[in-house]
Amino acid sequence: MKNVFLFCVLCYVSMFIGCTESTNNTITPMSYPEQAFVNKNVVMSTTPNGIKVINGGYGSGITSNAEGIYYIMTDRGPNIDGSASGVKVFSNPEFNPHMGKFKLVGDSLVLQSIISFKDENGKALTGLPNPAGAGGTGEIALDLTGNAINLDVNGIDPEGLVIANDGTFWVSDEYGPHILHLDQTGKTIERINPFGSGIGGKKIPSVFAKRRANRGMEGITITPDQKYLVGMMQSPLYNPDSKVKSTAVAVRILFYEIATGTAKEYVYILDNVNYAVSEIVAITNTTFLVLERDGNIPGKDATNFKKIFKIDIANASDITVADAGGKLINAKTIEQSTSDEIKAAGIIAVSKSEIVDIMSIPNYPHDKPEGIVIINNNMIGIINDDDFGIGGTGVYEQKSMPLLSNNADKNVIYFVPTLKSLK
Repeated sequence: MKNVFLFCVLCYVSMFIGCTESTNNTITPMSYPEQAFVNKNVVMSTTPNGIKVINGGYGSGITSNAEGIYYIMTDRGPNIDGSASGVKVFSNPEFNPHMGKFKLVGDSLVLQSIISFKDENGKALTGLPNPAGAGGTGEIALDLTGNAINLDVNGIDPEGLVIANDGTFWVSDEYGPHILHLDQTGKTIERINPFGSGIGGKKIPSVFAKRRANRGMEGITITPDQKYLVGMMQSPLYNPDSKVKSTAVAVRILFYEIATGTAKEYVYILDNVNYAVSEIVAITNTTFLVLERDGNIPGKDATNFKKIFKIDIANASDITVADAGGKLINAKTIEQSTSDEIKAAGIIAVSKSEIVDIMSIPNYPHDKPEGIVIINNNMIGIINDDDFGIGGTGVYEQKSMPLLSNNADKNVIYFVPTLKSLK
């Protein structure tokens, strides 16, 4: 299987050298290595117990332009779960979420510049949790000494990233969830959420406020006609409450018309209740790539599920209703309903077909592939989130990966042929 995979990679790399496309998620380098390493991994800080926090963190989101520039985004910054439920320990509370502008040079992604995320007044944003009523997850933020950190009404936990044809960026996050529209310098133009408390006067359907903590809007893309933002939740909403966690398989996709702020919602069915979505990328106005995965670590856990599907919304049902609980099926929410109950109610979920099995990449070592970029009709790039090289619960530890000789995780893009043409 591994030899077949390597052969396919070499065939596709040779076939598409010099290939050009102009859609906003498609890039045109002259050639592609099997892997490219992000070369910005330097020590940002060291914890009191000697753990190195790596200034990586790139990989939560990726997008590109037609000139072969990759914009790769961090999330909210280095943190681990605290000893108590709902606690997050931030090693660098001042961390400013941002994206790096990278260029592919050989087998390296070379950092050209950093675009810091800022509010509408140009002040640097933090990755600290929002207060209640403004997107708060209920998390308690602590520093390394155990002192409480003030919550931030403008804080973001960015996860999805896409560049529009006009050069501006759209970012989705896991708090509100919020959708940020940023200019080319990273300054906020719009901030859209389910509460209507953002910037620009628009909002998304109220039901999205029921997102599960740390499972917000994990991916965002824009249709090639530039009319719609398409955001996807990481997991089923806690709708009506957290009791659905053990059974829900219906993940919501938001179709948001940029000009009017009107929305549609579609249903995506997970392959397993324990899986989650990490990315969505537009192919056409109705077809998309979706990354669905578990959280297991290759080389440590017995099973690993990390796949990319092509989905189509053309025949799917719009489930949007104004009620804060969303559409009901026999007095149950979409999230309370089984896939069979959803189908029996006449609701058609998006279709899905496998495009890439990430675990077919020889010795793939990462637990968190989170970003996809389309290279051409037969190849994609996949990047992982390295969690700043840290992990642990209550106490910081180095995030060691068995298939990386137990060294800390690192950001890598894998250039991978698809099982069939995207279009």
